[in-house]
Amino acid sequence: MSVVVKLIKKELLLEWRQRYALNGILLQVLSSVFVVYLAIKHMNNPTWNGVFWVVMLFISINAIAKSFIGEGRGKNLYYHMLVQPQQLLLAKFIYNAILNLILAVLCLLAFTVLLGNPIQSVGLYILVTILGCMGFASTFTMLSAISSKAGNSNLLMPVLSLPIIIPLLLIIIKASMRSMDGLDETLIYKDLGILLLFNILILSLAYILFPSIWKE
Repeated sequence: MSVVVKLIKKELLLEWRQRYALNGILLQVLSSVFVVYLAIKHMNNPTWNGVFWVVMLFISINAIAKSFIGEGRGKNLYYHMLVQPQQLLLAKFIYNAILNLILAVLCLLAFTVLLGNPIQSVGLYILVTILGCMGFASTFTMLSAISSKAGNSNLLMPVLSLPIIIPLLLIIIKASMRSMDGLDETLIYKDLGILLLFNILILSLAYILFPSIWKE
C-alpha cells in the first residue's frame, strides 16, 4: 500500500502542475449546469435527478479518460520497471474516485444554487452519489486502460463504455430518485446493494485482467 500511496501522491502532484486540465474540467461543470439552468429553469424531481446524473456521466468520462490514454509508451515502460500492475491500477482507481467525488460535490452545489435542491433524504442521496462515483471511476479506469492499447483510443472508450455504463446509470438514477422522494429507506437498500456488488465486480475483473493488458 505504500507504493499505492506514492502513486496517488504522484497523480495529485501532476494534476497540480497541470492545473489547466483541472480548471477545464471545473469550467465544464459550471458551464454545463448553467446551460441547463438557461434551458430549463423549473424542473420536477425526476428531471432534476436525471439531468444531474447525465451531467455527471459526461464530466466523469472527460475527467477519467486521460488516466491511461494520456500517458506515452515511455512512461508506461518506466512504470513497468518500478511497480506491479495491480498497484498502478489501484492507485489510478482511488485517485479517479476522489476526483469524481469532488466533481460531484461541485456539481451538486451548482445545481442547488441555480436549480434548487429537492432532495428529501440527503444522507441516502450522498451515499448513492458515493457509490455511483465509485462505479464511474472503476468502469472508466478499466476502459481507459483497454482503450490506451488500441488506435483512436479517444473514440474507442465511449463506444466500449456504453453497454456497461447504461445499466449502472439506470440503477443510480433509480436509487437516487427514491432518496429524493423521502420514501421508506428499506426500499433503497436493494439498489445500494446492487451498486456495491457492481463496484466489486468491475474492480475484481479489472484486477484480474489488467496485468495481461499491461504486458501488451
